[in-house]
Amino acid sequence: MQTSIFSVDVEDWFHILDDPSVPAIDQWAALPSRVERNFTKLLDLFSEKNVQVTCFFLGWVAERFPHLVKEAASRGHEVASHGYGHQLVYELSRTEFYEDVRCARLLLEDIAGVEVVGYRAPGFSTTDETPWFFDALAEAGYQYDSSVFPAQRGHGGMPHAQRKPHHIGKHDALLEVPISVVDLLGKPMCFFGGGYLRLFPYRLIREMALHVLNEGRPVVFYVHPREIDPAHPRLPMSPIRRFKSYVNLETTETKLRRILQDFPVTTFKNLLSNYPQLANTHVA
Repeated sequence: MQTSIFSVDVEDWFHILDDPSVPAIDQWAALPSRVERNFTKLLDLFSEKNVQVTCFFLGWVAERFPHLVKEAASRGHEVASHGYGHQLVYELSRTEFYEDVRCARLLLEDIAGVEVVGYRAPGFSTTDETPWFFDALAEAGYQYDSSVFPAQRGHGGMPHAQRKPHHIGKHDALLEVPISVVDLLGKPMCFFGGGYLRLFPYRLIREMALHVLNEGRPVVFYVHPREIDPAHPRLPMSPIRRFKSYVNLETTETKLRRILQDFPVTTFKNLLSNYPQLANTHVA
């Protein structure tokens, strides 16, 4: 079976996007954090299953819990970037975005002592309205991205984007590994992370993953630490947003165990070895 990719967006329970109830960045430090225990629990699960995954660290989290970055690296996981301030790409200028992702990369490299080559945008929020996104990432020193969501969604979405890993940007300097989607009843849908993974039954998730693999694509699985913590605090959101954010939290860990049992997984960085023509160097 073709190897797939498992990834963790390392952020805290209050790092939810685009809702009036979401606290501003200057309020985050005063909130009770749960990322340390939840991420450590995930690391222990990965050790139990003897797998290495990609950890997209939010720079703000890495700065406050540097030992989590070091622990992930020491266990053989890939340290990658989720930006610093958890902002939607399409709400930033090119310069603001560049500074955010460059700052995050340098911070993570300083903490972990390893090269950081990968990025994922909060909310998969690159769109056709941010055409500078890929070039700015390459200029900031990244070699690959996993931010493109090739379907309609609330935050971003690029319905006409390629679904297979592909080169993109000036001189094809970046490898894009899109989030996995499958056509169901004529509509592209994701089953493999976040609220999608929590909502659907595992039998359907497994069937759709095999469909992606049969098309010659790796399945991109993803999870957030809060999703294995049904007791984490709730934000006072609208009923729809509350459902999307908190549905079936108690099922996540069991589904993760079954994914890691049924599917060989690796890191995004290991996937880069399949694309040797990519040659990117850090920009100071």
